[in-house]
Amino acid sequence: MNHLPARPSKPRSNGLTMVMDKGLSLRQAEDHVAKGAELTDLLKLGFGTSLITPGVKEKVKMFRDHGVDVYCGGTLFEAFLIRNDLDGYLKFIDNLGIECLEVSDGSMVIPHDEKCEIIARLSKNYKVLSEVGSKEEGILISPAKWIRMMSNELEAGSWKVIAEARESGTVGIYRPNGTAHVQLIRRILANVSLDKILWEAPKKTQQVWFIKQFGANVNLGNIGPEDLIPLECLRQGLRGDTFFEHLPEELAEGKRLEPEPIEED
Repeated sequence: MNHLPARPSKPRSNGLTMVMDKGLSLRQAEDHVAKGAELTDLLKLGFGTSLITPGVKEKVKMFRDHGVDVYCGGTLFEAFLIRNDLDGYLKFIDNLGIECLEVSDGSMVIPHDEKCEIIARLSKNYKVLSEVGSKEEGILISPAKWIRMMSNELEAGSWKVIAEARESGTVGIYRPNGTAHVQLIRRILANVSLDKILWEAPKKTQQVWFIKQFGANVNLGNIGPEDLIPLECLRQGLRGDTFFEHLPEELAEGKRLEPEPIEED
């Protein structure tokens, strides 16, 4: 089909989709691989689920064998760190066969210099994603601080920086009602490359907003497994929300649905 956006092939550095696994069973993971390994770049074992989920080591191997990078959610990193057991965390992920990790400070305070030192140390042996933004509602970070933290973490060795939204999509880069903090996002992108940011966007409306603003190859994360193929349809203009995004105007002219005017009695 013509007039579809070009999507880079894997392994890719932009147009990434990060899927949030909140405890998929091994059988569910097999189903996910069968339907969408080529569409899934990263799989996050959400929060502390990797300590609880049966068969997690086998699940990690399955995803990695199909070209999907797997990492544990940043909350688990913080749970080990606050117990002064970073080495124990590294042993844990090494045992799972994981070579990608997230450094975050969304649940606890980590001095930023210390966070960057950890990123610099770990990036020598792992692919590091670092997350910026608090998981708590009501904690606001100024645009200047977002920019400074993202820039410093990329310089320290992060492969990508994650813009926090939680699985609820109501904190960080979003307002409590789930709409984007547009001015914040614009300010960030005036200083940090779009391709270096992975935007958490668990809600369809958020995915649509980012795709319409920044194109089919914007990096999106915290995508539910059931939303993987629907998201790809959004990226390619194969759903009503983005139907006209990639069509030339000569094809679209006069074809957009418009609400009928209400006639006066």
